[in-house]
Amino acid sequence: MSNIILYGTDISPPVRACKLVLKALDLPYQYKNVDLLKGEHHSEEFLKKNPQHTVPLLDDNGLIISDSHAIVCYLVDKYANSDELYPKNLGKRALVNQRLYFEATVLFMSLKNVCAPFFLRNVSNVPQEKVDNVEQGYKHLENFLANDLYVVGDTLTIADLCCAATVSSLPGVLELDPVKYPKITAWLERLSQLPYYKEENDLGAEQFISHLKGALTIV
Repeated sequence: MSNIILYGTDISPPVRACKLVLKALDLPYQYKNVDLLKGEHHSEEFLKKNPQHTVPLLDDNGLIISDSHAIVCYLVDKYANSDELYPKNLGKRALVNQRLYFEATVLFMSLKNVCAPFFLRNVSNVPQEKVDNVEQGYKHLENFLANDLYVVGDTLTIADLCCAATVSSLPGVLELDPVKYPKITAWLERLSQLPYYKEENDLGAEQFISHLKGALTIV
């Protein structure tokens, strides 16, 4: 039995990013669902592992790591047979890191700023500026993909898997227009051909979107 345990919930994009990377590495692991809506992330047991009470949370034989970006970088560095997903070349790694930070600070934050008030306080009115932030994220990502198949060059990296987990959830706030964003549309289609992508990401993304779709009002 694997000593790797991932704590999370499938509607969470960062959790799905970790699941995608675990599958890409073909790593066996235990998955423990944490029901955020029931407050299970505030339980005494969970807080001992992560006082920040966030998911995903990785327990690798007693080593506890939170934050999806820290988790996926660690998993590749420790377990991958090659460095393709997270290059050791400093220049390439810097570009992958930049895209990871872009996902964390632009794509995911534009989503979190809408969904956190909705899930935590049932706030359904969304200021137009928050929707505009999602649009801005789409525009930047389209530019990153202008001349490449993936977000960094022509090979799949952890930056693609992290970005895709969030981008596939953003239509809950703002639909992705394939005419305006053909590069993103083609990139998502390319990722959907990965044998593990639908099971590890699409199903959770669909659940996430179903919670938001029709429940939000732009003001």
